[in-house]
Amino acid sequence: MSKNLIMTEDGYNALEERLKYLKVHARKEVADKISVAREYGDLSENFEYDAAKNEQAVIEGEISQIEAYLDNAEVVYKKNINKKFAGVGCKIKVLDLEFNEELEYSLVGTIEANSEENKISNVSPLGEAVIGHKVGDTFEVKLPNGVSTKYKLLAINIIK
Repeated sequence: MSKNLIMTEDGYNALEERLKYLKVHARKEVADKISVAREYGDLSENFEYDAAKNEQAVIEGEISQIEAYLDNAEVVYKKNINKKFAGVGCKIKVLDLEFNEELEYSLVGTIEANSEENKISNVSPLGEAVIGHKVGDTFEVKLPNGVSTKYKLLAINIIK
């Protein structure tokens, strides 16, 4: 993985907190489960032991993945965001010109994207199209299916 995993400051901090939790608490909890399961005797037919070992593998995998993300992160710090242009770390309001509908999104890195929270990735069609634009600009978004639509950028704020 190369150092081009763009993340917001908040996203980076959330990953650090998750990593801390996994290393300090989750590892201990699963080690306790393994210890208790060992006391049940024969490990070859011990469901609790197998389940705890599987859980341990999942935790260690997540720890490795988060460490790789953090090692390769290019963090966008709030203090460095220029509110004149849309970019990662900005909350944007756009007008869908086809449906005359106002929409709000937070522009984040790929691993922070979450449609339920209106967080779109900088490499999503809309995210990629809006980056670099200023309030008042009209821009076109080309979707993977070939359809395109136009938007107008109404507002740019820093994600709180």
